[in-house]
Amino acid sequence: MEKVKAKKHLGQHFLKDESIAKAIADTLNLEGYNDVLEIGPGMGVLTKYLLEKPVNTYVIEIDTESVTYLDENFPKLKDKIISKDFLRWNVNEIFDGKQFAIIGNFPYNISTQIVFRTLEYRNQIPEFAGMFQKEVAERICSKKGSKVYGILSVLAQAFYDVEYLFTVDETVFIPPPKVKSGVMRMRRKENYTLPCNEKMLYTVVKMAFQQRRKTMRNSLKALNLSDNLREDTIFDLRPEQLSVEQFIELTQKIEANAV
Repeated sequence: MEKVKAKKHLGQHFLKDESIAKAIADTLNLEGYNDVLEIGPGMGVLTKYLLEKPVNTYVIEIDTESVTYLDENFPKLKDKIISKDFLRWNVNEIFDGKQFAIIGNFPYNISTQIVFRTLEYRNQIPEFAGMFQKEVAERICSKKGSKVYGILSVLAQAFYDVEYLFTVDETVFIPPPKVKSGVMRMRRKENYTLPCNEKMLYTVVKMAFQQRRKTMRNSLKALNLSDNLREDTIFDLRPEQLSVEQFIELTQKIEANAV
């Protein structure tokens, strides 16, 4: 079949620069796993470079036209094309508890959801890399004190070491998006089991950044914290002033002292 037409409702922008596709594929270190899952391969510009590597490459694609194109043009993907929505798919239908990496030129309209989904499966995903809208990639990698530091920054960095790699211009896509793109990578920390209740950490981080201009003392009022705990100086800070480690420490204190 002829080339696939990009569909706006799926957020498709097909990368046409081969050197960038290769650079994205090369961000993976390929250690500790034998399988890679590419999300949203489109017409396979990134896929072809993944297939050259010593790993089993799987692709998941919701666009049936793209699935047909891949099936016709990439015989190495036989039985490795998953025609489903990644956000609703159980990864263990294929990976069955095994370790695997995720990579992709992610659809911008669901890119943050892909990261949160990855965090759910972090026990199986040692490495994650790909292209996002530039501001989203920067947000994931930002540190405390940054205006874009937020929920996604803290939760991703609690479990992974993150790194912003390079910026990609609008002109290398068909059709070109209205924003620049950024490629980033997450590598799971050696010790990614947190010394606090993970559900409570998520609650604390989300409540804090939903009212990011307020101090932690005010934004966490609904948790009914003890007066003794509320006197801690950490509650004088606003959420963007707390490091990931401080959010974990705060969660530990809340667990120990909440009334």
